[in-house]
Formats: sequence, structure tokens, C-alpha cells
Amino acid sequence: MDIIPPRLKEPAYRIYEMRLRQELARSKAQLPRHIAVLCDGNRRWARDAGYDDVSIGYRKGAAKIAEMLRWCQAAGIEMATVYLLSTENLQRDPEELTELIEIITDVVEEICAPHNKWSVRTVGDLELLGDEPARRLREAVESTTANRANFHVNVAVAYGGRQEIVDAVRSLLSKKLADGVTAEQLIEAVTVDGISENLYTSGQPDPDLVIRTSGEQRLSGFLLWQSAYSEMWFTEAYWPAFRRVDLLRALRDYTARHRRFGK
Repeated sequence: MDIIPPRLKEPAYRIYEMRLRQELARSKAQLPRHIAVLCDGNRRWARDAGYDDVSIGYRKGAAKIAEMLRWCQAAGIEMATVYLLSTENLQRDPEELTELIEIITDVVEEICAPHNKWSVRTVGDLELLGDEPARRLREAVESTTANRANFHVNVAVAYGGRQEIVDAVRSLLSKKLADGVTAEQLIEAVTVDGISENLYTSGQPDPDLVIRTSGEQRLSGFLLWQSAYSEMWFTEAYWPAFRRVDLLRALRDYTARHRRFGK
């Protein structure tokens, strides 16, 4: 049973949101530079809403992505990484997967639209999606390279954290072998910095804050290497129901934490 009548909810949320914005304005120097978001719970949202077709949940969630990124930009965040499709998701029912890939491709094209003026990078193995989706995603992302952006977006598609680390090590070793190094030098080349420089996110700061919706409290392979010292924030809200006030709460909680980086 709702404690607050529906007609009072929206005004109450607006007042709460305004208060959170004021708090964050006083803590602007402590905001995360880079946040990563696991957009989880689309199918469960659809089922709880009474829909048999889970693609309705995917589409509802898709409509939230660009909106959330605008909230991040308005809050002063410099970079956001959104987890849209894992390598494990590729094992879903073929008909559902085809629909999901089409929705994700539309979302990425929306993110890359000229009016946003964002720089965008894909992280993951686009070849796993098929020729046409991969082509559309590459063209969309390439169209943002000329943007003089102050907000950067990574879209994780066909992404697996373990595979990223494997690919980084292989790339590192391949480069060293091409330089004709000895076996001993090859072993010595495998360092933290060496691997970091060959990740999909090479050259970018690690995420300061990782947000996951839907009540699940695990990374599910998301940015395993990069999130070693990230702060985590979880919410019960399914992704399609995620609100600006939820993001502001996550940022407010982040600014109240003391990051020790294992020290």
C-alpha cells in the first residue's frame, strides 16, 4: 500500500530532488569523474507490469539510457559507461536476442546523435552481434570522433570482463613478440600498467562509482579490472523505473564516503 497518495508523490519527489541538487552543489569537488551503470531489470519490470512480451521492458529501459546520460552531464560527471549487453546475454532465446540487439543498436545511434555532442566508444566484441548491427554501431560511434566533447560515453555491448582481460594480455604479448623480446622480457612485460594499457578502456580513468539497478548486488563481469577500487551503489528499482532522484541519491552517498584505495 502506498503511504503517499499518487497526487502528492511527484511534488514530493521534486522537492526531494531539489534538496539533493543543493547538497551536491556544495560537494561538487567530490563528485565522481566516471560512473558505470548496470542497467538491469528490464524483463522483470515488464513481467511485474503484466506484459507477456519482455521486449516492452527492453524498449522502456532503452528510452531511459540517453535521459540518464543527460542527468549525468547536467550533474557535472565527465564520463559514463553503460552496460547494455553481456556475452552471457547472447545465450538468450534467439527471437528475444534479435529484438534486444535491434533495440540496443537504436539506443547507441540515439546516444551518438549530433545534437548530444558526446564522444562515444564501444567496449566489447561487436563481431558477436552479426554484420549489420556491428556495421551500424561502428558507423554511429565513428560519427562522434570529431566532437569536442566535455562528456564521454562508453557503451558496453557484447562485453565480458574476463574476456577483456584475456584480450588485453594477448594484445600486450603480441606487441612484445613483434618487438622480438626474449622469453624473460616477455614475462616481465606482464604488469598491471601493461595490462591496463591494453584494455578496451585504455587511456580512460577507472570508474569511481558503479551503480546497479534491480536489487542484484554483484558485478556480473562488468569492468572487473577497472572497478577494483570503485565504490558500489545498489538500488531495488528496476532500470525502466530508475529516476533522476535515484541518480542524485547515488551521487550524494558517494560524496559522503571516504575512499582509501586499499590503504
